[in-house]
Amino acid sequence: MKSIKPRTLDHLKDFGCTVPALVLILIFTYWPIVRLIQISFTNWNLLNDSYKYVGFKNWKWLFTGSGTKYLLNSLKATVIYSCGEILITLLGGLILALIFNTEHPGYNVMRAVVFMPKYVAMSSAAVVFLWMLNTQYGVFNYFLTQLGFKPVDWLQDSHTAMLSVLMLTGWRAIGYGMIIYLAAMRSISKDYYEAAELDGATYWQRLRLITLPLLTPTTLFLFVTTFLSSMKVFQSIDILTGGGPYRSTEVFVYKIYQYAMVDFRMDRAATMALAFFLLLLLCTAATMRISRGKVNYES
Repeated sequence: MKSIKPRTLDHLKDFGCTVPALVLILIFTYWPIVRLIQISFTNWNLLNDSYKYVGFKNWKWLFTGSGTKYLLNSLKATVIYSCGEILITLLGGLILALIFNTEHPGYNVMRAVVFMPKYVAMSSAAVVFLWMLNTQYGVFNYFLTQLGFKPVDWLQDSHTAMLSVLMLTGWRAIGYGMIIYLAAMRSISKDYYEAAELDGATYWQRLRLITLPLLTPTTLFLFVTTFLSSMKVFQSIDILTGGGPYRSTEVFVYKIYQYAMVDFRMDRAATMALAFFLLLLLCTAATMRISRGKVNYES
């Protein structure tokens, strides 16, 4: 009988150390996904004691039946919110990073103040904004009336509800984008800027030809992470608008929550959750493929 080689034995020991983590991943990540797929083919209603398999009935309901309008409405609301958060985080964060990219001592405090909202819990911040955006007693409308404008029904008007949610999002997210961009700017070698200054390049030319191209990996990172987090927005929507008014802020995750915890239709919630998962997967893969070859990793 051949003995196990020491190198093979070491590999087995290394693999044995990963087994507990693999087991936990299987139990808490992959098994729920399998169960989710299974539930999407049933008629599971939490008000009933039992359920049965109904094939593709839920998928037909979602894509060709009465569920299609709710799917498209949630997709529209989610896209609007995601575009707003991405724009605020990337563009706002970049502008603030350019402003605060200096060694002046006072700017350290200002950077901390801008970044601090990131540490505030979303639920707590949403409650504060719920008061600030109140039509009768809110701070925003108080200042508007002092300036001679009419009060705005921020949370009850379908034209301003999503904007109100994005105000809260921007207040928390813009500092994060600023810090990430600042860290990337500090890592760019000063030799590039010194050489450009010797050639007579202006500030805007240095920004366009040096800074922005070398920030593309950071921009891609922020885009992907912000996109994924924005698609999963829930707390701010739940506290500020509850999906309203007139479903104008009824994003994907909130609609899934309604199906599961309000309508008790676990089958429809599972089906929409899987459709949402596939959408995220396709969008992320498309983003990575499109950005391939357009991102400069040499700084």
